[in-house]
Amino acid sequence: MKHRAMRGPRPRGRIRGKPANAGGINMAKEIRTIEDLPGIGPQAAEKLISAGYKTLENIATASAAELQEAAGLGEGTAEKAVKAARDALEIGYETAAVLAEKRKLVGRLTTGSKAVDELLNGGIETQSITEIYGKYASGKTQWCFQTAVMVQLPKEKGGLEGNCLYIDSENSFRPERVAAIAEAQGLNTEEVMKNIHVARAYNSEHQILLAEKAADMIKEKNIKLLIVDSLTSQFRAEFIGRGTLADRQQKLNVHMRTLMKLAEANNIAVLVTNQVMERPDILFGDPTAPIGGNIVAHNSKTRLYLRKSKEDKRVAKLVDSPSLPDGEAIYRVTETGIVDVEE
Repeated sequence: MKHRAMRGPRPRGRIRGKPANAGGINMAKEIRTIEDLPGIGPQAAEKLISAGYKTLENIATASAAELQEAAGLGEGTAEKAVKAARDALEIGYETAAVLAEKRKLVGRLTTGSKAVDELLNGGIETQSITEIYGKYASGKTQWCFQTAVMVQLPKEKGGLEGNCLYIDSENSFRPERVAAIAEAQGLNTEEVMKNIHVARAYNSEHQILLAEKAADMIKEKNIKLLIVDSLTSQFRAEFIGRGTLADRQQKLNVHMRTLMKLAEANNIAVLVTNQVMERPDILFGDPTAPIGGNIVAHNSKTRLYLRKSKEDKRVAKLVDSPSLPDGEAIYRVTETGIVDVEE
């Protein structure tokens, strides 16, 4: 007869019928779904999924406070769930060599101008936010129309072979401009229109919600580009005065974090336009400054300042990039879209 008493008590913690830490093995790797996370039952999982946390990646890249608010989890439960998801995905330090391999997956979207593409080392990159800002009529929305079409091109022509989500906060989307650009590229205008999904944002809360709901459509609609035109318009209109500045910046930060997560998790390009203001403390040089302060500056990995030049010419100045030097490119905005000066 076997002496079962020598085996000791059975461990309580189990994942898929296995001991929680048998033989020193980290059983967090056995976690496959949200319901496998500690403390997350069917009801909590349903709340998380409804709030947009549909995968372990969504949980792992969230904070415990976000899960508490989204699903009403207790502080301890939320912290354990986040930690378990991160352990399961082995999120931690990686060598630069591994990151270099991941960078090879970054795509580049052409702007239609070779000069601008060269300034951006091939075009607007995926997995990050690109911000363009400038004064009224500097051509920001034209970039949106242009890229919404160009993203549908084959990769060998500078596209990403995908579709576009377009959040319009200023009621500035014009399908006739998109049609003209598509026709100039030799594309079927009707098909191009069907592949651009536009949502009108009526206030800042609605804009934030639209960005959160974008995750549902990205894989379903083969989305490769998400446009927000403009990023700060609604926030600027609703939060007036210094007394509301902290609330505005907090919400803006949450909004941009959502956009960043969408870009990184789905390998898509995110293009946002931004309004500007005149800084009275700048006595010499250009006093133009983008709205949003450091919150927008830190979250935007690539920043471009657009300004008008003579006739239909525009100047794009690369203000900030983690890997590219500052510089400028001159291009034209024509009836058929963005083109190089010599064309």
